[in-house]
Amino acid sequence: MSRKRRKTSIGRQFVPRTVEMLESPAFRVLSQAGHRVLARLEIEHAHHGGADNGRLPVTFGDFERYGMDPHCVAPAQREVQALGFAEITERGRPSESDFGRHPHHWRLTYLHGANGEKPTDEWQRHKTLKESRRVAKAARDAKDEKAVAKSKEKAAKKTTDAGGGKIQKAGCKHHPVTATVPGGKPHPTATGLESHPTLYIYGEGEVA
Repeated sequence: MSRKRRKTSIGRQFVPRTVEMLESPAFRVLSQAGHRVLARLEIEHAHHGGADNGRLPVTFGDFERYGMDPHCVAPAQREVQALGFAEITERGRPSESDFGRHPHHWRLTYLHGANGEKPTDEWQRHKTLKESRRVAKAARDAKDEKAVAKSKEKAAKKTTDAGGGKIQKAGCKHHPVTATVPGGKPHPTATGLESHPTLYIYGEGEVA
């Protein structure tokens, strides 16, 4: 009796995340904002046909449009770098033209590089939840004082332009939320995120 062959093709783009990475201490302590940063970088990777990992331009506005609170972007960017999931390969800088600033360029460490380089998986260096939490918190708290002052200046200008009214922003959630999955193992989940199609690939934002 022949068995019906199981269909394995998804038929749409998706970005692979190994079970090893999903179960790693580093991934389990990621904040909700950290999850969104990785998701937005993966989307950019897909928009480039999977060919530009290491040269992925993502602006501060891109993260905002994806649904991130502006106050959460910089800490979350530092967090995903410190935990070893992504790195900035070229730092953004202000532009003297009318096109705004040059964005940061990113590399996702768990995907192949633009020239076929194997994933480097720096997230593997964090062996315990305790260590991972410490690293993540230290990264989120490591503020650039110049960037903070600049941000306050912009906020004050917005308040003045709004006629003195305060602009309310939702706070950042930096603690991972756990959910029970089959097998009884708790895993983090980014509550509040809308579900999106998984992305598969063959072959800026200010960071304080």
